[in-house]
Amino acid sequence: QVQLVESGGGLVQPGGSLRLSCAASESISIISMAWYRQAPGKERELVARISRFGSTTYADAVKGRSTISKDNTKNTMYLQMNSLKPTDTAVYYCRVEYNDNGYFTAWGQGTQVTVSA
Repeated sequence: QVQLVESGGGLVQPGGSLRLSCAASESISIISMAWYRQAPGKERELVARISRFGSTTYADAVKGRSTISKDNTKNTMYLQMNSLKPTDTAVYYCRVEYNDNGYFTAWGQGTQVTVSA
């Protein structure tokens, strides 16, 4: 099964920016890739999704402040987050849906984003 590795998390002040990356361990036939997040005591929620064709969807909470993108040549997805708020504090996970003689999904291990002064 494909492995996903997230990076780019960290501590940032309110109003700051971060770019998260999610790299797949091998070239796969991607259906979609997405970022989710889970704050302490809350359920995991969708942040943004990008299809194989490049169409994007964003949660209302991050719309206008975040941009999801992918580089097919590097099997990597990105999430650029700007104007960060303390409410963006969470563990961010990437998820991929892909075809490999069948339908599969995979999750990354997560990367912590903390927005605090």
